[in-house]
Amino acid sequence: MLELAGIIILGILAQWVAWKFKIPAILPLILIGLFVGPISTLISEDGSQWIKPIWDGNGSGGGLFPGENLFYFVSLAIGIILFEGGLTLKRGEISKVGPVIGKLISLGSAVTFVGAGIAAHYVFGLSWRVSFLFSALIIVTGPTVITPILRNIPLKKDVSAVLKWEGILIDPIGALVAVLVFEFISVEGDSGYTKQALMEFGKIIVIGFAFGVSGGFALYQAVKRKVIPHYLLNVVSLSMVLLIFVASDLFAHESGLLAVVVMGMFLGNSDLPNLKELLYFKESLSVLLISILFILLAANISLEDLLLVYNWKTAILIAIVIFVLRPLGVFLSTIGSSLKTNEKIFISWVGPRGIVAAGIASLFGTKLVIEGVAGAEYITPLVFAVVLITVLLNATTARFFASVVGVFLKTSEGVMIVGASKVSRLIATYLQKNDRHVVLVDSNRNNVMMARELGLDAITANIYSDDLTDNIELNDVGYLLAMTGNDEINRQAINRFGKVFGENGTYRLLTAEELMNPNQNINGEGIFSKTHDYIKFTEVARDFPSIQEIPVDSENQFMRILGIIEDAENAIALFLKDAKGKIELIKDASSMQVSEDSNLVYLGKPMDFEDVINATKDEAEIKTKK
Repeated sequence: MLELAGIIILGILAQWVAWKFKIPAILPLILIGLFVGPISTLISEDGSQWIKPIWDGNGSGGGLFPGENLFYFVSLAIGIILFEGGLTLKRGEISKVGPVIGKLISLGSAVTFVGAGIAAHYVFGLSWRVSFLFSALIIVTGPTVITPILRNIPLKKDVSAVLKWEGILIDPIGALVAVLVFEFISVEGDSGYTKQALMEFGKIIVIGFAFGVSGGFALYQAVKRKVIPHYLLNVVSLSMVLLIFVASDLFAHESGLLAVVVMGMFLGNSDLPNLKELLYFKESLSVLLISILFILLAANISLEDLLLVYNWKTAILIAIVIFVLRPLGVFLSTIGSSLKTNEKIFISWVGPRGIVAAGIASLFGTKLVIEGVAGAEYITPLVFAVVLITVLLNATTARFFASVVGVFLKTSEGVMIVGASKVSRLIATYLQKNDRHVVLVDSNRNNVMMARELGLDAITANIYSDDLTDNIELNDVGYLLAMTGNDEINRQAINRFGKVFGENGTYRLLTAEELMNPNQNINGEGIFSKTHDYIKFTEVARDFPSIQEIPVDSENQFMRILGIIEDAENAIALFLKDAKGKIELIKDASSMQVSEDSNLVYLGKPMDFEDVINATKDEAEIKTKK
C-alpha cells in the first residue's frame, strides 16, 4: 500500500515541479522512477529497490504487480493515452497548418525512421527489425514536451506554430507507425517473411481499423442520440475505449493499440458536441496515468539495462539523431518555405522525444524480451536514453540557443483582444493589415468562426481556464485589450492574464458608470474613449462599420481633430499611426507625440476635417513668420 500511494504522490509532485519550473513532466517523472528503482539498490541497506513494480512471488521482496499484470496495466494505460492522442488529430488541422508542417510529419519522419534504423543497426549491431522498431519509436516528439520548453521563449509566430503543430500531429501518427512496425515484427517472428506472415499482419490492420471505426461510430451515435446521460459520458467513454482495446486484441493479437488510436481519430474528426469535455476528462486521466506509468516503467529498468547502454555507442547513436537526422529532416522539409536559415536551425535544435515514445518503448520492449527476440533488451533503455538526453538538452539550452541564432523576439508587439464581437473584429482587421499579430479570444464559437472567416487568428477559450497560457503561439503577445460587454470578464482577463500577455500594456473598455464619473481611479486601463462604453461602441460599429485615417502633422492639429471625434456620436478615436507605420493606442492624448505625416485612426462615420487641417496649417505658418 505504501509503494502504491508513494507512486501517486511522487507522480503528482513531479507534475507540479514540471509546471512550476516550466519543464516537460517526463523529465522529473523518469528521474524519480530511476531513483526509487534501480539507483535505490545502491543506497538501500539490503540492496533492494524502494519501489519494485513486479512482485517476486515469494513475498519477501515486495512488489506491486504479480506475473504479467504490470504488462497488462501498461498496455491499458498506453491505450488510453493513445486514444487521447487520436482525439487531437484532425484532418482539417493537417490541411490548414501549411506545407512545412505537412512535410515535417511525413518527409521528416521518414528521414528519422530510415536514418535512425540504419544507425542503430550498424552502431549497435541490432537486427533490422529491432533497429527499425527503435527508429519508429523516436519519431514522436509530442506537445507535452514541446510546450513547456517553448512557453517562456518569445518566438516568431511562424516558428512556434511549426514546432507546436509538429508535436500535436506527429504524436498519434508516430504512435501508429510504431504500432504497425511492432505488429509486423511480432508476425515475422513467428513465421518469417512469408505469405502467412503478411496475411497475419493484414489481419491485424483490418481488425484494428474495423474495431476502431466501429467503436467510434457506436459511441458517437450513443452521444448524439442522448442514450448516455451527461453525468456518465466520461466514464462510459473510458469503458468503451477499454472494451474496444480488449475486444480487438482478442480477435487479432496486438491490434488493440491500433484500434484505440483509430477510434480516437474517428471521434476527433466528428461533430461530437461533447468532444471538448471528453478531451478535458481524458487529459486529466492521462496526467494521472502518465504520472503512475513513468515512475513504474523507469523503476522497472534494472541496473543491467542501464549499463547496457552506458557506452560510447549510445553517445554516437544519440548524436546522429540530434545533430544529423533532425537537421536533415527539417532542412529537407522546409525547402522553398518562407522560413529563414536561422529559424530552420532553431527548429532543428528543438526535437525532444516524449511520453508516447518512452511508454510504447517500454511496452514493446518488454513484450519482445518475453518473446525472446534477439536485441529486444536494448529497445527500452535506448529509447529512455534518447528521451532523457533530448528533453534535458532542449529544456536547458533552447532559450539560450534561440538568442544565439537570432530568433528571440526582442519586443512582444502582438495584440490579444478578449471578445470577438464586430467591434473587435474591425479593430483586429485594421491592426493585421498594418502588420501586427492579433489574436481574438472568445467563448462564443459563432464570434470566433466569423473572425476566422475574415482571416483573423481566433481562439475559442474561456478566460477562467488555463488554456491560453499553454498556447505557445501567443509568445509574441505584449498587449492585452479586454473588449467584451461584461465588465467582470474584462477585469478578470486583465487580472488573470495581464502579466502573461500584457507586458506592454493592459487595457479594457470603461463602463457607463466610470464614464459618468471621470475622477475614478482606473489605473490607466481605459482605452479608446472617455465617452463611449461597449453599447455605444457596438452602435457605431453597426451603423458605420469602417475605420478611417486622417492625416495630422502637429499636436495642435491632432488635439483639435480628436476633440471633434470625441464630441461626435458616431465616431470613436482608436490609434495614432506615425510615418513609419507604428501604431499607438490613444490613452492620454495630451502626452502623445505627434510627428509629421502621422495619421489619427478612428472608427465610424467618414468626416471632412479639411477646414480644421487648413486652419491649423495657417496658424502654424503665422507662428513661423513671427
